[in-house]
Amino acid sequence: MRLKSLHIKGFKSFANETILNFSEDVIGVVGPNGSGKSNIVDAIRWVLGEQKSKELRLEAMSDVIFNGTKTKKEAATATVALTFDNTKNLLPTEYQTVTISRTLFRSGESEYRLNNVSCRLKDINSLFLDTGIGSNSYAIIALGMVDDILADKENSRRRMFEQAAGVSKYKIRKRETLNKLKGATEDLNRIDDLLFEIEGNLKSLEKQAKRTQKYFDLKGEYKELSIKHAVISIHHLKQKYKGISDQLVKDQDIYRENDSRLYKFQALLEKEKKANSDKENALSDHQKKLNELVYQIRTREGDKGLLTQKIGFKKQNKEQLTRIIGENELELEKAKSESILLQTRIVSENEQLDLLKSVLSVSKETYDLVKSEYNTAKLSFDIRQKEKQDLERQLFDFEKTIAIYKNSIENFEREALRIKETLSGKEKENTTFRVELDALSENLDIKNKELSILLQNENNRKLKIAEKETKREKLNDELNKINRNIDSKQNEYDLLKSMIDNFEGFPESIKFLNEHWRKDLVILSDILDVQEKYKAPVELFLDHYLNYFIVDTINDGIQGITLLKNSQKGKAHFFLLDRIPSEKITQNVDSDHMIKAIDVVSVQDKYTHLIASLLGNVLIFDGEVDQFQGAEKNTTVISSNGTFLQQGFSISGGSVGLFEGKKIGRKQNLEKLALFLDENNNSKILLNEELKGVKKELESLKSSDYNALIEKLKKEVQRIEQDKIRLQHQMNSFEQLKAESENKIKLSSDQVKELMDRISLADQQMKSIRTRIINLDKPEEGKETDIDILSERMSNSSEQFNNDNINLIRHQNLIGNFVKDKEFRDLKISELTIKTESDRNKLLAEDRERIDIEDQLIKIDTELQILYVEKKNFQSSLGEAEQDYFKAKNTITELDDQIRSLTKDQSQLQQSIQNMKDQFTEQKFQIQSVGERLRIEFNVSINDIINQEADKTADYQDLSEELEKLKVRMQSYGDINPLAVDAFNEMKQRYDNINIQRKDILEAKDSLMDTIKEIESTATHQFMDAFTKVRENFIEVFRSLFTEDDTCDLVLLDPSNPLESEIEIIAKPKGKKPKSLSQLSGGEKTLTATALLFALYLLKPAPFCIFDEVDAPLDDANIQKFNKIIQKFSKDSQFIIVTHNKSTMAEVDVLYGVYMIEPGVSGVSAVDFRSLKHEPVIESLN
Repeated sequence: MRLKSLHIKGFKSFANETILNFSEDVIGVVGPNGSGKSNIVDAIRWVLGEQKSKELRLEAMSDVIFNGTKTKKEAATATVALTFDNTKNLLPTEYQTVTISRTLFRSGESEYRLNNVSCRLKDINSLFLDTGIGSNSYAIIALGMVDDILADKENSRRRMFEQAAGVSKYKIRKRETLNKLKGATEDLNRIDDLLFEIEGNLKSLEKQAKRTQKYFDLKGEYKELSIKHAVISIHHLKQKYKGISDQLVKDQDIYRENDSRLYKFQALLEKEKKANSDKENALSDHQKKLNELVYQIRTREGDKGLLTQKIGFKKQNKEQLTRIIGENELELEKAKSESILLQTRIVSENEQLDLLKSVLSVSKETYDLVKSEYNTAKLSFDIRQKEKQDLERQLFDFEKTIAIYKNSIENFEREALRIKETLSGKEKENTTFRVELDALSENLDIKNKELSILLQNENNRKLKIAEKETKREKLNDELNKINRNIDSKQNEYDLLKSMIDNFEGFPESIKFLNEHWRKDLVILSDILDVQEKYKAPVELFLDHYLNYFIVDTINDGIQGITLLKNSQKGKAHFFLLDRIPSEKITQNVDSDHMIKAIDVVSVQDKYTHLIASLLGNVLIFDGEVDQFQGAEKNTTVISSNGTFLQQGFSISGGSVGLFEGKKIGRKQNLEKLALFLDENNNSKILLNEELKGVKKELESLKSSDYNALIEKLKKEVQRIEQDKIRLQHQMNSFEQLKAESENKIKLSSDQVKELMDRISLADQQMKSIRTRIINLDKPEEGKETDIDILSERMSNSSEQFNNDNINLIRHQNLIGNFVKDKEFRDLKISELTIKTESDRNKLLAEDRERIDIEDQLIKIDTELQILYVEKKNFQSSLGEAEQDYFKAKNTITELDDQIRSLTKDQSQLQQSIQNMKDQFTEQKFQIQSVGERLRIEFNVSINDIINQEADKTADYQDLSEELEKLKVRMQSYGDINPLAVDAFNEMKQRYDNINIQRKDILEAKDSLMDTIKEIESTATHQFMDAFTKVRENFIEVFRSLFTEDDTCDLVLLDPSNPLESEIEIIAKPKGKKPKSLSQLSGGEKTLTATALLFALYLLKPAPFCIFDEVDAPLDDANIQKFNKIIQKFSKDSQFIIVTHNKSTMAEVDVLYGVYMIEPGVSGVSAVDFRSLKHEPVIESLN
């Protein structure tokens, strides 16, 4: 497996997209300090999953994102992708090429990808497990890490050995297994505590459950007889019920017959109402049509006004276009006449040009003839004549140059004039564009303001929707919470109320007196309000008194006793309030663990003396049992948890049941529950109302959508902006043309001025030349005069030839200027012709539109006349429809009176039927009473027994007596715990389930211990094999880097525990005896660390190795050794070396140069050194 490429973008200083290809064995990375070389190493470490910012030389992980420079904005993300060649299938995947990438966003979100598929860091770590690749792998070494390896900082040395030995996965599995073992041990401890707690309660519940089951068996027998008794009672009641039912059917038949007659009248009434409704609808339709007709008339009148305004606008446009066309036609005629004149002038000047050419030809022939004669005669005057010729040539050149300059001046002046005329025509168009642009800008501002308001309204609407939805969810959560509370407390309330109403757990005598004597009677357990903590001890002491009735006088008690005696309903006990003395409590508490029992009980004022008599000498001991030292003789002490009671010379106690303290204060609890339910139901109503309002507001907000208006306005704004851009472009084009024209005019002016200066200078030089020529023309003494004559002739002919030539050149330039002027006039004629034609087309279009509008006006006038006639006809027919409607309404009133009279008669008959129904209901109620008693006592529905046949052999009186005996037996049973059986079964099932869980956890714990032993055995064996091989490799590599006589070794400090033992490195170069590695030089430390790294590579070659300036401390001799060992190992691994050393640079295959494109932004360029010949300066030392 090899590295193929590294892709970096937005990471640290690599702001731009940067790709490094690693197709060679040894790759070098060089560059000046601060250029970003080490950022390449950091990028590789980061993409492999580095999570510590300090390892990347950062304060925070977000600092990896390019932070911007003065000229370049900050990056939004940092992305690094690393591609591997997996042709050897070293990675456990079927892909030949594997790419991992990591992206960090400025929001803090991070994303890992594997072959462009989103994945977790855990997936990438699993992929590279035991391959020697990772963010903390021994394959990536920086200069500072050399000291860390030698100093064994943070166990870095052991971590490298574990990676090379491939035991990292075993240590991870062992750590995970130990965590599971710790969790299993904690679970086992919790289960043991739970089982201990359950076992104590289970025994007590078992006894209660057996007693309760016996009571339930007796109650089942009582239920069976009660149902049999009820079936007989229902049979007798059903016979009476049938007689009343038959009579009721007869009366109902008479009622239905009368009801049929009433229905016929009502049907007739509905028929009349429907007919009247049709007339009313016809009248309404007539009125609607009239309204629509009026609306159409108003619409047509409005359209007529708008069309009239449009005709006015069209006339104004026509006048403006007519005026513009007239101006353009005048200008066009002027341009055409100028073009014709120029063409005539060009023809004339061309004829003159031909004449000048013939004159020049004659002058040239004359000049050439004189010159030939002169040349023949001037042999003796060569030097003098040569100088004169040079002067004449210069003079001719100056004259020619001056002629050219003057012609150029004329051209520049004509061009400037033409540019000014063009600008004048464009200025008018630009003024029109400016007016249109101002109108568009004003309209755009208005539309943008409207759009801004709509966008703000839409944003506010969305914010309100989000706010209301949040509020709705919150209200729903609160409502659900209240509903759960109501359901829970309602069930608790129903159960408690049922127990109170049915006196469950109380003797039969109490039930009987409450039902057949006085409903206002209270018992002691109902008046007590005891603090929750002390209910169990107070109940323990007052257990014998809790079922006592509380009455005012002894006569009340005697009445109750007499009623029980006569009815044979058992016995009852009574507290007599008027016989209870008003004693003052003098009991003192002299212990920190003692409190008065009466202080934890609250009652109404009328029962204060009763409670004082019962609890006056009772104390509650709030401490542990072994701390109790006994109490005074006349004092009763009970423990706060109800485990013991000490009274006089006796003490009792033991375990406390689950339902101890539940008998006291049932009515108070019921009142509290009722108050709680009322408050929550009120809250529920308020929340429902509020929720309904929020939903209504949400519907209103969602229906008021501004998006359609926003889209429409956006399109209008876009259209206006496009028109505005078009006008601005045309105006900018004019401004550009104007600036260019002004620059051309200024340039022409400057050039004219420059040419005038040159002409002036040339005139001065020509005067000097002519003076010199005159001096040369003076005859020398002793010379023949014919040469002077020839010279004069030649001078004249030369001057004539030059003048004719200059005239010809001037004439050619003049003709060229006339041609340019004519071309400009022709271009202007073309533009004016096109514009005039366009304006004429617009004028025709305006006329057509105006004619169309006038036709529409005529059509609208015709339609209005028709609509006025229709309106008059509809108004006349509307009166007739109203008369028909009111006539039908009188007929309905008469039928309604007849129905009202018949309804009165039917009502009297219905009253008679209702009396029969009351008798019928009475019988039905008696049957339901029997069923209700069965439901309350036995939870048996009347529907289950109502159709059963009564036992004709059973005697009703005998059944009643037998039921009474069973009641007495049940009452004598005393108090039971009705929930004991279910509670016992539930707790027993829970106990069994927990025992099964405990067994499973013990088996899992044993399995985990076996797994740990297996992991340790395998890891130890694998680690020791690897350590032995690395030790041998280390000695070999170390001596190759130093000398054969040097001493080195690797030693386990704790051989008995190799997996946790520290590893000591012994390195003693020849002639030195350092006590520790810190005493070695920088170069020796680097070579020692290098030897250890390559010893590990020999055991398990990493696919690639990265050295970040590791060679910095090495001298030239050691650099050669370092480079040779790199070349040796590069056959199995790729090497990426960040270096400043020139010798190292020379040994690499490809060199990447890192530089700053601009301050703060890194760039990379590559150089291939393999084609270059390298001759090392320093040979390796053996």
